[in-house]
Parts: sequence; C-alpha cells; structure tokens
Amino acid sequence: MTTVEEILADPLPFAKHLGLKIVEATPERVMAELEVRPELCTRPAVLHGGAAMAFADTLGAIGTILNLPEGAGTTTIESKTNFLGPAPAGTTVIGECTPVHRGRRTMVWQTKITTKEGRAVALVTQTQLVL
Repeated sequence: MTTVEEILADPLPFAKHLGLKIVEATPERVMAELEVRPELCTRPAVLHGGAAMAFADTLGAIGTILNLPEGAGTTTIESKTNFLGPAPAGTTVIGECTPVHRGRRTMVWQTKITTKEGRAVALVTQTQLVL
C-alpha cells in the first residue's frame, strides 16, 4: 500500500506538472493548493475548466491510492463537475477532497475547489475503479 509519506515526498507525475502542492493527505481527506498560472487559464485570464477538473481528479486519485489494498491500482471511470465561479490568474485555489464511498470495487470522492478567500470555484464528484 502507498503511504501518506510516499505521496507527500513524491506526488504523482501529473500533480508535479500542474504545480499542485499537497497540504494534507490521509485516507480520509486530501488537501492541496494550486497557483492559477497563465498557462492554466482560458480567456479571460481565469482558471480553465479542464485544469480545475484535472486538479480535482488528481486529488481523488491520491485519496483512492491511500485506501487501496496491497497490489491494487485505480483509474477514474466517471467525473462530474459543477463550475461555480472564476479563479483569476495570480490567485491560489484550494482543493479539499473527501470520500463519499470507499468500497471494494469503487470509491467515490468529492472535491470542493475554492479560492483562498473562500469563494466557490467548482464542486467535482468522481468515481474511481479499484483494479
């Protein structure tokens, strides 16, 4: 089983690419920050929806990984995003990901993305398949 220490010491490759900073990672909750850089934006200069979805998907994957039995893997099989407000370039968004369901075959995670000031950006629910 992947440990919290391993995730914190060496995040997933795509998490590094996004510039995601993991703040907390436990089997019950994953929190991270993401600086809204120009290359993650659309026009006007606000966080691109795909970047928000990738941020949330990465957190749900980490949460699932921390709950997997030895030798198991995971992949996302469904994701639903509600976009609630913009995150302008230069701001930092916070993702808080918590489990809705942790089963033997699937896990469902919900990620709330907000600005540091607490304004809602997106709410993402995803289903992870346990392989």
